Amino acid sequence: MSYKLPELSYSYDALAPYIDATTMEIHHTKHHQGYVSKLNAALEEAKLEDSDLESLFGKISKLSGGIRNNGGGHYNHSLFWTILTPAGTELPAKLSEAIESAFGSVEAFKTAFANAAATRFGSGWAWLIVDGDGALKVTSTPNQDNPLMDTAQDQGTPILGLDVWEHAYYLNYQNKRPEYIDAFWNVVDWKEVERRYVEAQH
Repeated sequence: MSYKLPELSYSYDALAPYIDATTMEIHHTKHHQGYVSKLNAALEEAKLEDSDLESLFGKISKLSGGIRNNGGGHYNHSLFWTILTPAGTELPAKLSEAIESAFGSVEAFKTAFANAAATRFGSGWAWLIVDGDGALKVTSTPNQDNPLMDTAQDQGTPILGLDVWEHAYYLNYQNKRPEYIDAFWNVVDWKEVERRYVEAQH
């Protein structure tokens, strides 16, 4: 089984002005494709071509850096593309209630998430996860790590992720990462996030 670059359900310019077309095209066809190609090579070298990525993440500390970095890169970006949508969507009631229960309010959650994204040193990701007890939690990981990995400080199932590598925003926002984080809320597909939330509960 070799991994492939997933197709997007929207055009590269569909998320503008919040995420520009050039950034989207480079991010998808160059960065994500690079992770896919290097992941397949790393799995072949380790004779793990038939392995499921999520099962590998549970023992990633024992595997090569090539599998960790590129497996994370492929998984993280594949999730990222699906939780973006051109017009954004309203926060569904079930997920809204869960967020309010966990964080006190939707605004408090957005503040916590934005802080996790803004304060991630260097490159990495901010996440909303469902932990082992079924509770919602905000966390962040360095590089292409994610909360499914046995190396993660806060482990759980990611349902919302934001890429804060500079390649995700630098053409449009330069060094102004907080502006990119703020713009992100305009293109979140909350229906997809809620679907992932419900799935993670089972």
